[in-house]
Amino acid sequence: MQGFDDAALTQDAFLGGQVQLLQPKQGYRAGVDPVLLAAAVPARPGDRVLELGCGGGPGLLCLAARVPGLELTGVELQADYADLARRNAALNAVEMTVVEADLAELPMDLRQQQFDQVIANPPYYRAGAHSPAQDVGRQIALGGATELSVWFDTAARRLSHKGYLHMIQRADRLPEMLGACLGRLGSLEVLPLAARVGRSAELVLLRARKGGRAGFKLHAPLILHDGEAHLCDAESYRPDIRAVLRDGCALPWPR
Repeated sequence: MQGFDDAALTQDAFLGGQVQLLQPKQGYRAGVDPVLLAAAVPARPGDRVLELGCGGGPGLLCLAARVPGLELTGVELQADYADLARRNAALNAVEMTVVEADLAELPMDLRQQQFDQVIANPPYYRAGAHSPAQDVGRQIALGGATELSVWFDTAARRLSHKGYLHMIQRADRLPEMLGACLGRLGSLEVLPLAARVGRSAELVLLRARKGGRAGFKLHAPLILHDGEAHLCDAESYRPDIRAVLRDGCALPWPR
């Protein structure tokens, strides 16, 4: 396996330095989205966690920094990023199994496993629906060819009874997400993420439960930044969001 050359990587600190992440200088680089996703998961020590499309591993590693004793498995289509996830796990002294595979065609041993938690940050755009990226890895991360319904089908099959799926995705794909849950997952909750008060939500966090029977919940938007506009170069995250991003706290999920 070729993997990324060290000269092509940067080492970046997440969660105030609790997680160190090797990332390509050119290619897909993680932002706050996988951090918010990991922070939303109500995992407990001993839970088995699967991430579909784990990339270089930021989601699983941020979750592991908050909740000790998890059994972590990541699935990643791109060989270079699967290798990077393994390197990042070693860098952070975290035990994590990374499987290089298409999530629509998982290897048999993985198809025989069940998980308490499944997390996913699928490509935000349908294939061909966004501006082309020069880097192949970033191109696939932005707009994969796998239908969103396949992500949900795979997640539902791998979840144990009463297990949870958490997914972060663009708000304009919410109808597609809800439709993909029909017959597969229940107890649906949607938490919109809005940059500022009065702004439309660009992203949503979806929580769904296998075998769940609770009614649908559409929560009030979670506001990420203070103020109505960004007025200076300094970051403007609200204190509760800063605690998630800098200190590794759990995301304040509404009751």
